[in-house]
Amino acid sequence: MQHMARSNASSHGRSSVPRQVLTTSIAAFTALVWAALSLSAQEPAAPKSSLDYDFFKTRVQPIFTAKRPGHARCVSCHSAGTPLRLQPLAPGSTTWNEEDSRKNFEVVQRVVVPGEPLKSRLLTHPLASEGGGDLFHNGGKHWKSQNEPEWQTLAAWARGQTTSGSAGPAVAADRAVTSPHDQKPVATTAAAGKVRIIQTNSAGDNVHIIDPVTNKVVGEITGIEVGHGAAAAPDGSRIYVSNEADSTLDVVDFKTLKVTKKIPLSGHPNNIAIGRDGRRVFVSIAQAPGAVDVIDTASLTKAKSIPVKGAVHNTYVTPDGKYAIAGSVVGKSITAIDTQNEEVSWVLDFDLGIRPMAFERNPDGSTKRIFA
Repeated sequence: MQHMARSNASSHGRSSVPRQVLTTSIAAFTALVWAALSLSAQEPAAPKSSLDYDFFKTRVQPIFTAKRPGHARCVSCHSAGTPLRLQPLAPGSTTWNEEDSRKNFEVVQRVVVPGEPLKSRLLTHPLASEGGGDLFHNGGKHWKSQNEPEWQTLAAWARGQTTSGSAGPAVAADRAVTSPHDQKPVATTAAAGKVRIIQTNSAGDNVHIIDPVTNKVVGEITGIEVGHGAAAAPDGSRIYVSNEADSTLDVVDFKTLKVTKKIPLSGHPNNIAIGRDGRRVFVSIAQAPGAVDVIDTASLTKAKSIPVKGAVHNTYVTPDGKYAIAGSVVGKSITAIDTQNEEVSWVLDFDLGIRPMAFERNPDGSTKRIFA
């Protein structure tokens, strides 16, 4: 019976290793691990690169305001409406004061990994993918390769270079650029019996005029930085473009494709719509507390600003021209504005934000339904 009991115990997995040997082995292993940890703790940590404020202020910040052909300045997009939010420039200023520079430094260093340029979004987002950058950047690709002077300046800062150190690459004012990313909605216009598509450029300072028959660019408007919405006068004489960089509605002569007037708005604009008779342009103000600016096309001035619930991204004019319909993402609402008295007629609340909308007509041309 005693033998059977031992056999059963052994079959249940008891080790035949003597307890003394096992205890000695555990003690030796513990001592070895402790010694390794002690030696590791005594080794000096690798020095971590730090980001120098003076280098940022004098060498990096000028990159954010530099004008590149075909591109919008970094500050034009990043002073409003983006996660990487720079301080807005004071009117007439070309750079920031000390207080705002400090705020910019705190914001920008969050997208930089000290000592690792290619792990830093500040350097990879605007860099072309073939040069080692990210696949997409809303503001377009500003550098084709890592050899470009501006990118080298940012890389030097990420690696910890200071103003007292060796001189890094200078900031380039002009260089070749990649094709802009045209992402905004388009508007159409008919002039001299021809239909044209107006395509704004959120990553640049130009607007393309496209022939839909040949699918080719047949004209270009320059000098409108971060253009967003576009609309055309019913007679094709003018084009209206909302300018995000300047918070203006820019008026363009269709024959010359030159900006003839910049109308100040109440805030940061997004999309626009024009009334069926062409007398009014309705501009979405995508800035709290939210509004729709009404532009008089006869005097080319802002006639009024209509407060709405939340910042507005899209404003449409209904097919019958009776209402301007404004949708708010943050306000989760649709606001209907009577185009005759230019007052709010009704507001409809939703459980989610409103952006694109479409309309259905009745047989008599009146507006039947709104799809949001």
